[in-house]
Amino acid sequence: MLVAILNASPRRDGNSRALADAAGVGAEAAGHSVDSIHLADHVEGLMRDCRHCRRADGSCSIEDGLEELLFERLLPADAWVYATPLYWYGMSGILKTLLDRLFCFAAESAARSDEVNTGLQGKRAAALISAEESDLGARLPLLHHVQELSRYLHHDFVGAVTGVGNRRGEVAADPDRPLDAARALGARLFEARVTDYRLDTERSSTVWEN
Repeated sequence: MLVAILNASPRRDGNSRALADAAGVGAEAAGHSVDSIHLADHVEGLMRDCRHCRRADGSCSIEDGLEELLFERLLPADAWVYATPLYWYGMSGILKTLLDRLFCFAAESAARSDEVNTGLQGKRAAALISAEESDLGARLPLLHHVQELSRYLHHDFVGAVTGVGNRRGEVAADPDRPLDAARALGARLFEARVTDYRLDTERSSTVWEN
């Protein structure tokens, strides 16, 4: 499988990158291919009004690297791992911009919308969060956003890891060992069991088969 790991921090060598690299090591150890992406290299323009800025042929007029990133690296991937610092109790602005601008390519008015909408679906997803605060509530809005996005895109959200730290590399000192947890999450991206029960879901009374 191909795993796209999105480092959504402006830092190239910060705590989000450390978590991303650890997840990549785990995924590669499990036999998967890893594509490490520094989003700041590809996403520059903010979302605009497609009714005014879309070209006549249906293509996006925002000239940065997002279109190439989407078609050549994100759509082909079997899993997306979001690695983001916690900014004002949400994801980083560059990750939010990427997600906002998916609309530019998925809307019916886009030139290749059918290809995009098909390619966006059916992936695995995970989140890696670097945060200065250890409070569980601080990260819940971000996790809820990723969970709802995953539901909308028909992604299986397999889990999240939070590393507490501020200075570069400080998550390595977190006694909860988030780098180990990120490696484990990367290794089980495609083996993790994902369940989302409803009242009428048919299921066994046993969670784990012997």
